[in-house]
Amino acid sequence: MTWSILARDPATGALGAAVATRFFAVGALAIHVEGGVAALATQALINPMIAVRGMPRLRAGEAPADVIADLLAEDAGAAHRQVHILDAGGRIAATTGNGCVSWCGSVRGVDVSVAGNMLAGPAVVERTLAAFEAACGTLTERLLTALEAGEAAGGDARGKQSAALKVATRDPYPDLDIRADDHPDPIRELRRLYAVSQERFAVFRRFLPGADSPCGVFDRAVINAAIARDGIGPK
Repeated sequence: MTWSILARDPATGALGAAVATRFFAVGALAIHVEGGVAALATQALINPMIAVRGMPRLRAGEAPADVIADLLAEDAGAAHRQVHILDAGGRIAATTGNGCVSWCGSVRGVDVSVAGNMLAGPAVVERTLAAFEAACGTLTERLLTALEAGEAAGGDARGKQSAALKVATRDPYPDLDIRADDHPDPIRELRRLYAVSQERFAVFRRFLPGADSPCGVFDRAVINAAIARDGIGPK
């Protein structure tokens, strides 16, 4: 019922995930990203505990393939799960249970993994991957371009309802986390939200506490001056 893409920017270390589906609020359950650790997607019949239990193990440096194998070995519904992981070192692991609904499967490249189920056909994941690899711009822009290509190839066989995107660089929480939970054109809505984020939020985010600054910057004059200088669009 879903396809997702996980990607890593080797220049910045940023990790990202994007997903689209004919399912309500997919971003709440399917994709998980932690800076310096991994991007993970659990889909088909989603098991949120794969992320809850898996991310601490990835944080400890365990291999994605071992994490998936161990967690699914303990899951009676494993045949109905689709999981893929891309860690901060670029290691990829993916599995599609034999109970997932066709078309289902995954493809990968260097620093990018795409997986989906209940899709119009294999072209959805293939074109998502190809579009990402050919795209220019920020990691977020490349992820959006990739989702758009997958949608143009047919997307979810049942239609569209929700989409989400998360990107994280250094911190346990995202640089950007946007969702269209119930929308007639959710991927287009993600692109609109991304544009809005560039007006003020993207600059504001730079000053929040994080791994390199436990208190962040809290001088409003400094923050507002940076927004006025660096923000894009309406001030």
